[in-house]
Amino acid sequence: MTIHLDADGMTISNGAGTTGIPLIIRFDGAGIVHVRSGVATVPSALVLDPHSERTHAPVKVHEDALLVTMTSSKLSATWHKDSGSLSVDDADGRYLLTLYPAMLGDGKIALTHARGDALYGIHGFDATASARTGLLRERSQVASAGEQGNAGAPFVWSTTGYGVLVDSDSKVDFQEVVAHPIPPGNDRQAGPDQQLARLDIQPVKSTTTTKPAMDFYILVGQPRELFGELAGLSGRSPLFPKWAMGFTNSQWGIDQQELLQIVDTYRAKHIPIDNITLDFDWKAWGEDWGEFRWNATKFPGGPDGRLKTELDQRGVHLTGIMKPRVHVDTVEGRYATAHDLWRPDEKATPDYFSHKPVKDIDFDKPAARGWFFNDALKHSFATGIIGWWNDEADNTPSNTQFLNMQRALYDGQRAISNQRVWSINRNFWLGSQRYAYGLWSGDIPTGFASMAGQRARMLSAINVGAMQWGMDGGGFKDGTPTPENYARWIEFGAFTPIFRVHGDFGQKRQPWVYGPVAEKAATDAIRLRYTLIPYIYSYEYQRRVSGVGLVRPLLFDWPGDPQVRNDIGAWMFGDYLLVSPVVEPGQASKDIYLPAGRWTDWSSGKVYQGGQTIHLAIDSRTWSDIPLFIRDGAIIPNRPAEDYVGQHPLTQLDVEVFPAAQRNTFDYYDDDGSTYDYEHGQDYRQTLAVQRNGDTVQFDLGAAAGSFKPALQFYLLKIHGGTAATVSGHLKSFDNLNALQHSADEGWARGHDRYGDVTYVRVTAAQAASITLDMKR
Repeated sequence: MTIHLDADGMTISNGAGTTGIPLIIRFDGAGIVHVRSGVATVPSALVLDPHSERTHAPVKVHEDALLVTMTSSKLSATWHKDSGSLSVDDADGRYLLTLYPAMLGDGKIALTHARGDALYGIHGFDATASARTGLLRERSQVASAGEQGNAGAPFVWSTTGYGVLVDSDSKVDFQEVVAHPIPPGNDRQAGPDQQLARLDIQPVKSTTTTKPAMDFYILVGQPRELFGELAGLSGRSPLFPKWAMGFTNSQWGIDQQELLQIVDTYRAKHIPIDNITLDFDWKAWGEDWGEFRWNATKFPGGPDGRLKTELDQRGVHLTGIMKPRVHVDTVEGRYATAHDLWRPDEKATPDYFSHKPVKDIDFDKPAARGWFFNDALKHSFATGIIGWWNDEADNTPSNTQFLNMQRALYDGQRAISNQRVWSINRNFWLGSQRYAYGLWSGDIPTGFASMAGQRARMLSAINVGAMQWGMDGGGFKDGTPTPENYARWIEFGAFTPIFRVHGDFGQKRQPWVYGPVAEKAATDAIRLRYTLIPYIYSYEYQRRVSGVGLVRPLLFDWPGDPQVRNDIGAWMFGDYLLVSPVVEPGQASKDIYLPAGRWTDWSSGKVYQGGQTIHLAIDSRTWSDIPLFIRDGAIIPNRPAEDYVGQHPLTQLDVEVFPAAQRNTFDYYDDDGSTYDYEHGQDYRQTLAVQRNGDTVQFDLGAAAGSFKPALQFYLLKIHGGTAATVSGHLKSFDNLNALQHSADEGWARGHDRYGDVTYVRVTAAQAASITLDMKR
């Protein structure tokens, strides 16, 4: 064999165990080993961002008679000359994986890892499949985009500290073999007594979606690091508009008059809402250009923009359903025929709604994507349909049909507008996130069992990179939820990335439909969501820069805790809130596992030590409680609830602070909430940090960054865990919070709330400051 070494890796040829095909090993970042057998002759698959941030990392290379060792700051990759294998260790020398390149020539990636490693990723669950297996991925699994809310990625990862991403848009088989012979000449083990398992990864061959060369990436790090590296390879997600952090009511079976009645009832009851999403009703379905334009009979104010003006005055956005199919015997259908835009070999069939012949557009064709955002759709966008609910593009063999449908809308909207794109879609393939792509879990039934199953669906989708996830709150089909089920579903939905309700034709999912008890519980949950918009929107930015979203399984933060290995009962909502919604009818108590640390009940203020399962009483009569816990060290910005996002300028931001012995930070983020100007530096960022050291609490505000100037003037810090004797600096002392609030300047005061003693500190925003609180009295 011939080995050529260079500054960022090595190339092996003439006997690398791959039937003479060159084996290229590169470091595409300190935590990423890029392996390719052969020379790629076609572009990368859509799972990889063509504008990715891959940069070759500095690598120390050492060669002797038996080994070639390549080391970065995060990993060590060693080529074993005798066995023709590549082993990967982390920065601490802990064994992770061994690759056997001899099988690459057969189109298979063969890896060994320590038996018992917890594996995640690969796929989610569709709307009807059993989700009892939870988050773990064992034995034989297939990565595909799937149907009805499924999510897939050619990506498997482990809390042990590694992941593998395959450059392929075809289905990919993952086969774990627990017991297997170690290849001759290789005795590399996870430990002297540790058994190994083998993982075989094989893309399903396709002439259109699979590259002839085997191309894949080995990622090293803890879960947050892995998803940061994944985002660097697959692409970062643009920000949704700020209104999308609020509440969405999807509705099928209404006209303009009923739409306005619904909106006005929300406003009269002060139940917050930002978005109404319309089903078939908005379209002139079955007529010329009817897939793309208003139904002027049902919505007479749609085509000329009068309806948009009325909704703008109410602070409500309108979004609409889009389908991948076009009526054949229409102007647009004949155009699609003449320009070969249909999916291949698909016969026309009667549409279930119009009963006229339709066929599906092939969004994998660039010409189809360029045509889809046509003049009729541009007019609908200009007159009020400013977001896309994409449905039913998951019924084809292509993993990228749905991705490319939303890609067509994303590219089309961005070509004519600086207004941010919003979408939800019914499946997910990695790479979709680059196109302002949300996932919803499909046409799910109503009922408690269906609601409980959404937990595994959400968390497993997040585990393949679908960070912007939502569901049909209340359930889409099979009847009407009970008032209790509806109330609990709203409470669940308030702690998901996309907060939305929907029902079948004629079904209503407004809170007042379910009686006064359910209405109050649902309204309180919606308002709680709106108080947390500053917290939530900051994670919209964090998802973009870090690859980790608002919601994540507990194993992201406690990867070494066996209790959370397959825990779907609770999840983190941002860094500092743990939520475990009630998903059983009539439940009077609930067991909840709290990971290591100190936790405070959001509602009662009761403090729990983590690393144990607690027994929590549940309100089974008024359904008014959401099991929600604050992590020690928390910094949680919030504001009074509004009827819609941005209703009032935010001049003072309240910040709940729970100091811990270790230093904790929160990166507060804001921008105009509606345009892409943030891509050009027009945003606002300021780091807040706190640490307790004995009787002293130190709170620091970093210098503000970005050119956006919000209305924000002050932070009102609510520092829990004691009342200060003194506060450093020039801050004036006030008798109480009320007096402090009515002042026009900075200051501090002592008080008491449901969490106990608290010190209030009002400090100017956008300026660096260090505040020391002496808590000894």
